[in-house]
Amino acid sequence: MQKFVSWNVNGLRAIARKGFVDILKEINPDIMCLQEIKAEKEQLPKKIQNIDGYHAYFNSSQTRKGYSGTAIYTKEEPLSISHGLGNEKFDREGRIQFAEYDTFYLYNIYYPNGQSGPERLQYKLEFYDYFLEHAKQMMAENKPIVVCGDVNTAHYAIDLARPEENVNNSGFLPEERAWLDKFVESGLIDTFRIFNQEPDNYTYWDYKTKARDR
Repeated sequence: MQKFVSWNVNGLRAIARKGFVDILKEINPDIMCLQEIKAEKEQLPKKIQNIDGYHAYFNSSQTRKGYSGTAIYTKEEPLSISHGLGNEKFDREGRIQFAEYDTFYLYNIYYPNGQSGPERLQYKLEFYDYFLEHAKQMMAENKPIVVCGDVNTAHYAIDLARPEENVNNSGFLPEERAWLDKFVESGLIDTFRIFNQEPDNYTYWDYKTKARDR
């Protein structure tokens, strides 16, 4: 059985100073997917670029430095890896990595946040559709897919601490949650919720209100 870890690090350089290499070694995943690395490869310490026992792949934003970005650390070298899925509109922010292994496909995705206004919310919803269309094509090839990432939406009330306060906020809007319905209907599974079915287990916090600190 393989061990996957998905983590929005909110800055890979910052956690590099807080013992990231030791954390990786302690957790010992087969694959670790990081989101919001906020750095280009050349800006990272060498100890982060090259970690014994892992192949490392970094995808940085082409729109501005210190923004977005994803990274994969994997013990097994993938057959192939791409940064993006072929549409510059959605690929240039460094949000998507797609890798093929012998027995599965892997997506590492930092989905957009829609809180900055209607235009960005629309971009987020289009991004969701862009990903799901590609995922369905891969599922048709009869090879399992694994999706790691920060979805930036809570699906159900159980998935966030204060659902009543967030019903009109991006991250818990009906149209965003409806897309997650499509996600499940396509055959994909929320593995976190399978293993964490009790209340007060969630991975979504509104960063603008510092909800995690509360």
